[in-house]
Amino acid sequence: MDNSKELSKHFWRFLWSSILIALSGCLGNIVDAIIVGNLIGADGVSAINLTKPVVQFMFTLSMLLSAGAGMLVGMEIGKKDSARAAYIYTLSLLSTFFVGLALTVCGLLIPDTITGWLCSNEQLFRPTYEYLIVVLLGAPAYMVLWTFSNMVGVDGSPRLVSLAILIDNAVNLMLDIVFIQYFGWGIEGSSSATVIGHLVGIAFLSRHFFYKENNLRLRFQCIGLKLKTAMAQIISQGAPLAIASVCLTLLLMCANTIVLDTTGRVGIFVFALCLNLLQVYNLFLAGVCRTIQSLGSIEVGKGSNHGLREVIGKGFKFISIAMIITCVLVWIYPQGIAELFGGDDPAMMSESKHALRVFSLSFIPFCYIYVLMIVYKLYSYHKMALFISFALSLTVIPVLWVVAKVAPQAIWYSYLIAYVIECIAIYIIHKATGINFGLRKNAPAY
Repeated sequence: MDNSKELSKHFWRFLWSSILIALSGCLGNIVDAIIVGNLIGADGVSAINLTKPVVQFMFTLSMLLSAGAGMLVGMEIGKKDSARAAYIYTLSLLSTFFVGLALTVCGLLIPDTITGWLCSNEQLFRPTYEYLIVVLLGAPAYMVLWTFSNMVGVDGSPRLVSLAILIDNAVNLMLDIVFIQYFGWGIEGSSSATVIGHLVGIAFLSRHFFYKENNLRLRFQCIGLKLKTAMAQIISQGAPLAIASVCLTLLLMCANTIVLDTTGRVGIFVFALCLNLLQVYNLFLAGVCRTIQSLGSIEVGKGSNHGLREVIGKGFKFISIAMIITCVLVWIYPQGIAELFGGDDPAMMSESKHALRVFSLSFIPFCYIYVLMIVYKLYSYHKMALFISFALSLTVIPVLWVVAKVAPQAIWYSYLIAYVIECIAIYIIHKATGINFGLRKNAPAY
């Protein structure tokens, strides 16, 4: 009973800290879009949305090199092997930093080409280019911040991560107004504020490495663990999350193109609103996933199946309640959401109300599917986790394309249809393969 109470205490501490991290990021993205929408206009909001695939791609690479590494670090901490934990952390940090530098080089060499991949509308090309170039120049800051946040949270300082992300977003939002309103930098001011905020967040997170009890010290060698083996473990562990993220990147690019070609500037603005609504769902999803991933991996390291099941059960219960409340609020106040982002055109307002209500339902199965992917990974059902990684976003693309061609007036239902299909497929495969969450497989976690 005492162990259960202690685990429950750790769960809620991790959860609220993780939600605070996600809340700060969520509010940062949403308020950023609100400021741009009111100071620059609807085209500014659309430009940010068209650039999101690049940010999502960076996040994908971070997931591959740091999210899986974070799970491995948590397992090693559970086993009390600080040497292996430090070595895995070092490899993850260095690899994400150099990948960020490579993206910066791409931004310097081929910015027009990358913008052309993202935007086919002449009127939106310039603001998209201006926002994108600063994002790519600041790619190392994005990558290192995500790595630090993941590792420091696993190492027992989730509150420090919360404060760092809060400070990051506070700086971002204040500089948004200064750079756009007073310096006249336009859309470039918004992305510049974001990068500077990330740098401040990194500086604040660095405090953790001066704590005596931290496990995250730079270590370039580890007895019994070779470089090639360690990197293979990191990539293998992070692969399902990274694949899900890269599929989401592909989905964002395809969806932006399909929506823009089918519905024009009005539709892409409405779609931007729906993706900002996803940020609210991501508030709870990211908090629950980070908690299940961190505490669950530690319980796996301890060999505690009961503790793992308790963590997962609490996570599903919390996210269910949070999603229901969010969905109800969106159905009641869709017009208010559209007005926040500078939507004043009657056609935009009418379409926004309908689309927001549909998407509020669509994201519920999406959240359940994403959490299930984490659960399958923790229980060592790697193939099932990989299947979900691919299906999570790739199912949406053909459904969206077919609906856009056959019934364009129903385009906003595409996500809901696709996620229902995925839920049915997961249930059938789960039953057919005899998967059992009552007991972890004997296979190692990595």
